[in-house]
Amino acid sequence: MKRWRAVLVFCLFAPQAFAQDPAAWLSDLPQAKDYIQHRASSYDRSGGNDDFRVIASGETLTVLDAAGPGLITHLWFTIASDDPHHLKALVLRMYWDGEPTPSVEAPIGDFFGLGLGDYHAYQSIPLSVGSDKALNCFFPMPFQKHARITVTNEGAQKVDALYFNIDYRSYSNPLPSDQLYFHAQYRQATPARGWTNDWRANDDPRVNDKKNLNGEGNYVWLEATGRGHFVGVTMSVLQNQDGWWGEGDDMFFIDGETTPSINGTGSEDYFLGAWDFGGHAFSYGLYGAPVVGQELAGGRSSVYRFHLDSPIPFTKSLRATIEHGHANHRSDNYFSVAYWYQAEPHAPFPAPPPLQQRIPRIYPVGGPGNAGK
Repeated sequence: MKRWRAVLVFCLFAPQAFAQDPAAWLSDLPQAKDYIQHRASSYDRSGGNDDFRVIASGETLTVLDAAGPGLITHLWFTIASDDPHHLKALVLRMYWDGEPTPSVEAPIGDFFGLGLGDYHAYQSIPLSVGSDKALNCFFPMPFQKHARITVTNEGAQKVDALYFNIDYRSYSNPLPSDQLYFHAQYRQATPARGWTNDWRANDDPRVNDKKNLNGEGNYVWLEATGRGHFVGVTMSVLQNQDGWWGEGDDMFFIDGETTPSINGTGSEDYFLGAWDFGGHAFSYGLYGAPVVGQELAGGRSSVYRFHLDSPIPFTKSLRATIEHGHANHRSDNYFSVAYWYQAEPHAPFPAPPPLQQRIPRIYPVGGPGNAGK
């Protein structure tokens, strides 16, 4: 009896703890639920079969507007558009408890791990893209007073059909006061310019002997202030230069550190692969490289890593970064979304680049495979 009472109390006062815990789903099924289940969707209000919304160029569509306290447990989108860049043109934003600036802001493709503007199928625990072009998110997103989610079409063409289902719970009692809010932030560097283009291979002594102890010049996934924890990143790379793009180390600077307290050994190592991923794509629950390109200028790769097993906490600030090549010698293109939870208010996000700058293309940076550009 004591065990079941403890489980019931845990469910009542930490509902998001069980929301995405597969190990607890079966054991929790006999427990009474204290929430009301809802779905915001694009279903045809007339009762017909036009279960979608059209988004004109420049238009913003609100896909969720819900009073709290509540918890979003699942997002699903699929899109029909003649715009070849619609994954970059549609911008997803989420606002919690009436805040004036979004806690989530990213091109819709990047948010779901499709940072190169193309579809590919993969499966992780919090994010997945199913066949065909089905975008899914299972990050739990609690809110105390209000939740609003919008999709803005920044492209020149209309979106013929946006289909969506957003599953969420409403509660009669406030959520615990220590609940943190979900955040996601898009960044890019096109290119992440290296300190030299005078090299022929990644192991040239001039490059290989370069030191980087403080992360100077690293590609930045996230700079956050406040109290929270980092839970992962999706990243895509379009190579401007030949060779392996992933010689860079991940570096995490917590609470104002000048040298990183978490320092990795290589890009493929951070994403829990090895040896250039062996040239093979893979995707697992917490890590993957669902797109592995050739190690040449024009090569395209997409990777992800989620710290669901052990999020990285910070009490004042976090700077999450990765080198672009060893000691930042390479000049490839990076697109990323960082995911974290924190107490509000959050620090201002960097302004998203204009659409034309978000579309992946090769840049004339010099170096191997790019000397003539």
